[in-house]
Amino acid sequence: MSAFSFTPDQLRQLAADVLHHAKQCGASACETDVSEGFGQSVTVRKGAVETIEFNRDKGLGVTVYLGQQSGHASTSDFSPASIRATVDAALSIARFTAPDPCAGLPAPELLAKNVADIDLDLYHPWPLSIEEAILLARRSEQAAFAVSPLIKNSEGASVSAHAAHFISANSLDFMGGYPSTRHSISCVPIAQGGKGGRDMQRDDWYSGWRDPTDLATPEQIGDYAARRTLARLGAKKIKTRQCKVMLEAPLATMLIGSFVHAVSGGSLYRKASFLLDALGRRIFPDWFSIEERPHLKKGLASSPFDDDGVATQDRSVVANGVLQGYFLSTYTGRKLGMPTTGNAGGSHNLSVLPSPDAPADFAGLLRQMGTGLLVTELLGHGINYVTGDYSRGAVGYWVEGGEIAYPVHEVTIAGNLADMFAGIEAVGRDVVTRGSRTVGSIVVNRMTVAGN
Repeated sequence: MSAFSFTPDQLRQLAADVLHHAKQCGASACETDVSEGFGQSVTVRKGAVETIEFNRDKGLGVTVYLGQQSGHASTSDFSPASIRATVDAALSIARFTAPDPCAGLPAPELLAKNVADIDLDLYHPWPLSIEEAILLARRSEQAAFAVSPLIKNSEGASVSAHAAHFISANSLDFMGGYPSTRHSISCVPIAQGGKGGRDMQRDDWYSGWRDPTDLATPEQIGDYAARRTLARLGAKKIKTRQCKVMLEAPLATMLIGSFVHAVSGGSLYRKASFLLDALGRRIFPDWFSIEERPHLKKGLASSPFDDDGVATQDRSVVANGVLQGYFLSTYTGRKLGMPTTGNAGGSHNLSVLPSPDAPADFAGLLRQMGTGLLVTELLGHGINYVTGDYSRGAVGYWVEGGEIAYPVHEVTIAGNLADMFAGIEAVGRDVVTRGSRTVGSIVVNRMTVAGN
């Protein structure tokens, strides 16, 4: 028996009711999304239950068009009267907005077809009781404490399970949707050492996937998080210098996220990007490639269509270092005079291919780098996307002769994203997936590290 309050057919009927009422009231076009989700999460700290959270949400959003005028409204009340009132509110807003020649639904031929026949295996409910979740969280935290007596404290271990389903529809006879799940386990230990126990460090690790059977075990997560934390004891500053910087794989996904932001339609048409008119230009090394794969089974960012209902498809975003395509929705594409790329709502399963000579493991990548700073945590948000200037607080390890020499903290790494992209020396095979991006650790040939 489904744990959802509404069946897919009921969501479809609600979407059909929205479209029908909008048409009756004179809308030239309409699109709507109807969704429902629920989940739970628990956090245990030092064995005691700290938080238990439940959520159950539902929502209906509608955008109506009166020619080139548009209005949007939403509600969490699925009653017929509320749905009619929400459509009426959107129409009222549309009447007072200025015409926008880029507003409107996608071209009909771009919309996804036979959506019901596409199964991306995104729905894996986790029938986890609160008592079972608490036990898993305790197991993770206990594994962290078991690593060393220097693990003195904890910010907690958490276990979460979430499920949702939705229907998206528009007045061009598109209607599609599907259920999905997302689950995670995390642990954040605190180590205390040094003279008088004054040196305190924390680190974390987590596993998050759609299928709970794909998660790392609670013990693996707690153990690894504790070892990462212990390795940071004795951290010190280093003198300001220019050197190679390796971004550990989870942070490398953030660097690729900065690239996505810079070549997304919203940044481009507002001229708020340092990569304006970069299409067809080499912005990465000539071996560097990024592929987009929207239809991966169990993918965290898989979808047969984007938020506009446009069919998604595999494509090469960067090939041989050259930018092959932006990330555009129907609206931002029109603003730029270009076709949509099926990215309304964001990117879909980006994969950065390892460099051709990338060693087989992380230790090999350190040896290949030789000497420089390995960064394992970034602090702050110092990125100017107009100029590309980049400055972030950093924590990590000084690497000498291909080996970790000692931990480093209270430093800043700085550069320019254009130079960082062009100066990527290597992409490792130690890949991790964070949201829509999968990549190994990235070595940048030269950045400024500001310390003492």
